[in-house]
Amino acid sequence: MPLMEAMEPDTATEFLMATSPQTLDLLRATAQEMSELCGISRAEAVARVNWHWEGLDLSGEDEIILHEDEYYWALRIYFADVLDWRPTADRSDWTPRPGPPAGSRCWTL
Repeated sequence: MPLMEAMEPDTATEFLMATSPQTLDLLRATAQEMSELCGISRAEAVARVNWHWEGLDLSGEDEIILHEDEYYWALRIYFADVLDWRPTADRSDWTPRPGPPAGSRCWTL
């Protein structure tokens, strides 16, 4: 498959990047985890995932992102610095990264 064709997003999903079934599952789980952990809408979580990986081809069977779970990616994408990886950590004074601007193509929901 030509490189440009492989980089085209799967228009049947909410994500802008090309994915494999495994990475699509991880992206969806990451958005769900981020929504629950950070108290944001699923639409914002999906937009943040899109913004973080926009333009990348994640359609390989052994993508590096698959080496971490949705909890890791949810915190890594949402917060500027992850100060404590424990699920019971108090994140109330952590600084979120700025999200994608309103009207950005990252907002697909």
